[in-house]
Amino acid sequence: MTADSLEKIARNKNVARAAARQLSMEQLHKLSEVINEVIEQKAEEDEQRREEEIAKERKLAEIRDAMIEAGLSVDDLVSDQPKRRGRPPKNKTAG
Repeated sequence: MTADSLEKIARNKNVARAAARQLSMEQLHKLSEVINEVIEQKAEEDEQRREEEIAKERKLAEIRDAMIEAGLSVDDLVSDQPKRRGRPPKNKTAG
């Protein structure tokens, strides 16, 4: 089954009913269990990702506060590296 066919089933109850007619009750219950398991895993992954983003934002806020407290700016952290010189222009001599 392709992602497109799953998407069609998810969007339309009639399509889902038609697909369900091709399966036995045992197969439908198994499908329901598998889908519920996948949903739970996805929810856990999403929650973990949200927690990681919150922790990252919290750390960034702590760093900003520490920098303000120390009287530093981002420019103070970035070292002044000399800019690389580009290649010299090619000589365009006629000939």
